[in-house]
Amino acid sequence: MALKRRKLNNPLALAVMVLLMEKPMHPYEIAQTLRSRGKDTSTKINYGSLYTVVQNLEKHGFVEVKDVERQGNRPERTRYGITEAGREEAVEWLSDLLAVPAREYPIFETALSLVGIIHPDEVVRLLEERLASLDVQAASGHGVLQKLYETLPRVFLVENEYQLHMVEAQAAWIRGFLKELRSGELDGVAAWRRFHESGLEPGEWERLDSE
Repeated sequence: MALKRRKLNNPLALAVMVLLMEKPMHPYEIAQTLRSRGKDTSTKINYGSLYTVVQNLEKHGFVEVKDVERQGNRPERTRYGITEAGREEAVEWLSDLLAVPAREYPIFETALSLVGIIHPDEVVRLLEERLASLDVQAASGHGVLQKLYETLPRVFLVENEYQLHMVEAQAAWIRGFLKELRSGELDGVAAWRRFHESGLEPGEWERLDSE
C-alpha cells in the first residue's frame, strides 16, 4: 500500500499538529517545546520556516487562531490550536508513516552508487574515516540514552533508540564491506582497480552496459 498523497508533506507540520493536541501555543513556544524535548534530532526545525508551516496548516483548516497575547510593548503573539480536521489528519498521517514503508533516498546511498569513480584504496580510507565517526556517534548515543533513561519513560525515547540502531547498523555494514575490499573478495573489485590503473573501462563493464 502506498502512502496517501497529502495536502502538506513537511514532517514539521505533523510535529506541530501533534504538539498542539496538548494545548494551544504560539509558534515560538512550539519551537522551544520541540527542541526542549529533543525532537530536533528527528525533525528538522527552523524557526523561520515554522511560521510558514503554521500558516499553511491554518490555510488547510488543520489549526486555527485561539487568541492573541499582548504584553506591554512586546509584539503580539498569536496562539494556535488544533482543529478536529487537524486531529484526524495527524492521526491518519502518523498511522500511514508507521505502517507503510516509504522509499527514502539517504545521501550516503547516493555516494555508494557512484563510488566507482574513486580508487578502491581511497574508498577504504574514506570509509574508515566514516566508520570512526560512526563509532563516536554510537558511543555518545549510548551515553546520552543512559542519562535520559534516568528521567524519562522509554516510550519518549524510541526515536533516539532507532537513530542509534541505524548508526550501529551502518557501522556494521561498513565493517563488512571494508573487509571484502581489503581482502579483494568483493566481486568486481579487480575490474574496479584496473579501471583506475589503466584509465580504460574494463571489458566486463562494457558487456554490462550492452545487456
